[in-house]
Amino acid sequence: MVLLVTLTCLAAVLLLVVVAVNLIRINTALGMIGGKPFSWLAKIRFGLRAIETETGQLAPLVTNLNTGLGALDGGLRQVETDLRAAVTSLKRGQS
Repeated sequence: MVLLVTLTCLAAVLLLVVVAVNLIRINTALGMIGGKPFSWLAKIRFGLRAIETETGQLAPLVTNLNTGLGALDGGLRQVETDLRAAVTSLKRGQS
């Protein structure tokens, strides 16, 4: 009976040691990925922040561009209507 208790305690301690060692290894791997300022995750975060900063000025410009294109669309539709009327008038004159 004492032997079984001792073996159980040793197995539990061994399990805890294995878990601790693997947690340390996982922490080390995660530290290399994103824990330092020169890690890959930090570089990606820096790049995304730069993109956000550079493209943040586009929203007002796109709004102005859309307004201008809407006005241009209206003008071109009027030109199309006028050209259709001119073609119809010329066809009547030829007949």
